[in-house]
Amino acid sequence: MAMENKEIVTLLEETADLMEIAGQDSFRIRSYRNAARAIENLTERVVDILADPERKLTDIPYIGQGMAAHVEQICHEGKLSTREQLAAKIPAVALEMLKIQGLGPKSVGTVLAHFKIKSLDELESLASEGRLRDLPRMGEKLELKIIKSIEAHKQTAGRFLIGTADEQARELCAYLAYCPGIQKITPAGSLRRGAETIGDLDLLVTGGEPEAITKRLLEFPKMADVLAKGPNKVSIKLKQGLQVDVRMLEPESYGAALQYFTGSKAHNVVLRDRAKRMGYKLNEHGLFSVEDEKLVAARTEQDIYKNLGLAFIEPEMRENLGEIDAAEADELPDLVQLKDILGDLHMHTTATDGKCSIREMARAAQERGYKYVAITDHSKALAMANGMNEKRVLEQIQEIRKAEKEFENFRIFAGTEVDIHQNGMLDMDDEVLAQLDAVVASVHSHMNLPAEQMTERLLRAFENPYLRILGHPTGRLVLRREPFTFYMEAILKEARRRNIAMEINSFPDRLDLKDHHVRLAKQHGVKIVISTDSHHTKHLSHMKYGVLVARRAWLTKKDVLNTLPPEKFLEVLKRKD
Repeated sequence: MAMENKEIVTLLEETADLMEIAGQDSFRIRSYRNAARAIENLTERVVDILADPERKLTDIPYIGQGMAAHVEQICHEGKLSTREQLAAKIPAVALEMLKIQGLGPKSVGTVLAHFKIKSLDELESLASEGRLRDLPRMGEKLELKIIKSIEAHKQTAGRFLIGTADEQARELCAYLAYCPGIQKITPAGSLRRGAETIGDLDLLVTGGEPEAITKRLLEFPKMADVLAKGPNKVSIKLKQGLQVDVRMLEPESYGAALQYFTGSKAHNVVLRDRAKRMGYKLNEHGLFSVEDEKLVAARTEQDIYKNLGLAFIEPEMRENLGEIDAAEADELPDLVQLKDILGDLHMHTTATDGKCSIREMARAAQERGYKYVAITDHSKALAMANGMNEKRVLEQIQEIRKAEKEFENFRIFAGTEVDIHQNGMLDMDDEVLAQLDAVVASVHSHMNLPAEQMTERLLRAFENPYLRILGHPTGRLVLRREPFTFYMEAILKEARRRNIAMEINSFPDRLDLKDHHVRLAKQHGVKIVISTDSHHTKHLSHMKYGVLVARRAWLTKKDVLNTLPPEKFLEVLKRKD
């Protein structure tokens, strides 16, 4: 199978990281990073461009002749000689160290220059012994952060972002669907429940011949290893490390197996106990009467739950958080769905660090069936993202108003993602904020403040009468950066009082707010906005991950503001200070 863009980007980024660790020229390092970003934002595959004799890689921004040769080598050989040469000179632990929060390439290079470590355990020992704090650009505070981050890394090692697992699942399902006789291929496990990270991928298959399915699976180009092979189950490991378990089932037991392998474990334990009390036995093969071992239900999940006296429980709710009691009382909420979303309220354009124009973003959103978007480019504090000052924002408002007239039955709201300064002030004059339709305020700096100070910072920001939505409220990056801390209940109470919505940021490495905080927000009566934080039209598809978070938090359509039509949305969003 051809090299995918994401794999090319990974090799280019790793090369840049290794060059920086080795202390090489900053200009060359930047050229690799720029090339990686350019390829990441392509809407087509690099290998398809290479296959077209009338096109050249040098037509891609930031790809010169030399870089084009590197990219071509990656596509043809699956590796880059520059990266291989660097990796041979630098300890293998270097790239692993970059996964630790607080360590960048320069810090990694500094540590490796002073200590010949070979593992994260050795790095943890150095930090615990206080031997890192005296190194350049280190210190005791960073040392403690490294210890905490290594502990978190150990807990999440071997887990993958939902976006990564979802992409692999879709690719494998499409690949296996070519087998004759296949009826269904369904992802189960934590992916089906919409969990933010996935440990391994479960695929359930009905129809087709197990031997043919196994043969095709073992020929999958991205497979790295065969872990187990049996008549009805095959386990493989993909090149990026994700384990995939493929189970081949009879259609008659599909529902029982889907329920069982979807989980969660805690939900299934309670469900089995309930079955036992009712005189049944429940397993992956079906629901059976204990008295005569007669099969009661197995073909569909709905049959399983119905025979246990329960309303059907959606997969995202199966976490033993009260869903079984609610199902018994027929009080389960009607969960929000992707089709309910009518607008996307957080996206960036070429005015700052986005890759598409206002019109391109709006057109792509309209094609997805949306009725409106808000353009929310960065404010001036985020200089590295070409943040906009007041003059540029006013000019953009006029451009948005002009662009909107080119669309039929579609609104383009003028907005901003304005930075919240350390003192709680917003990074834009009120006179300009007053002219915007949607003001998203976010924290991008000074994330290490104590909880009390961060709470005061956010409460101070809430005093601004134009703030409408708190963007990615905890600043976390899943598997990469811990959330900053503040007193969540105090923030939610004030958000409810001032009618400030909290964002579910749908980008797979953010998913911020996370599900249990969203559920808490609902309990406090705080409205939610689900947005993508898109920097390219292709990122608009991330909306489904934010909706999954909302469903895991038991949100209904009425809990989510951007299920409202445009004029009603603007009306409800108004502040009530």
